[in-house]
Amino acid sequence: MTTVSSTSNNSQQTLLNTAAQGANGADFNMFLKLLTTQMQNQDPLDPMDTSEYTQQLVQYSQVEQSMQQTGVLKDILGRLNAQDMAQASAFIGREARFDNNISGVGATNGAAWTIAPAKKASAITVSVTDAAGKVVHEKVLDPATTRFNWDGTLANGDRAAEGAYRLTVKATDSTGAAIDVGVNGVGVVKDVITDGSGVSLGIGGVRVPMDYLVAVSAA
Repeated sequence: MTTVSSTSNNSQQTLLNTAAQGANGADFNMFLKLLTTQMQNQDPLDPMDTSEYTQQLVQYSQVEQSMQQTGVLKDILGRLNAQDMAQASAFIGREARFDNNISGVGATNGAAWTIAPAKKASAITVSVTDAAGKVVHEKVLDPATTRFNWDGTLANGDRAAEGAYRLTVKATDSTGAAIDVGVNGVGVVKDVITDGSGVSLGIGGVRVPMDYLVAVSAA
């Protein structure tokens, strides 16, 4: 009798696992087959209470509803992404500004950033670093500068590789005290792309999430 009881328990566990893994292809007909098998293999001296079968049906129904809701949410997300893509396509050819200090060097364009010191600066120095953190360009700017454009030319005269570059700004006031500086990456939008979870704008050699967008203007 112990063996029969063990078979019943294993069958019940299989039933619940299959229901929980509905996303892998289990459907209602398979559930009913497993439920029938469970009833046929239960211990005749210790049969399962009817309420337990009812509970399993309720659990399966809840899993099935959850799967349907997930499908609906995915469909809604897909539609929203399509709408975001359609709206973002209007940015192509326009200049966008992003809330980060990264800009991109493309095949034909350099990188650009806006610079906004917290207060009037007496000296400003900028450093451009590549993806590996190596400084590839440095320059002392006019303290009144609010935008820095880098054409991608390195110190040796070569052109920088396409990709993302980060701008670091050091600014001081008339007393030599450091000043906080806000830096935004700037560039003309070349294309729009989505990975299914969000929309990104292509600028030079960089793809920037729409969430970082702070301003759009004519190129």
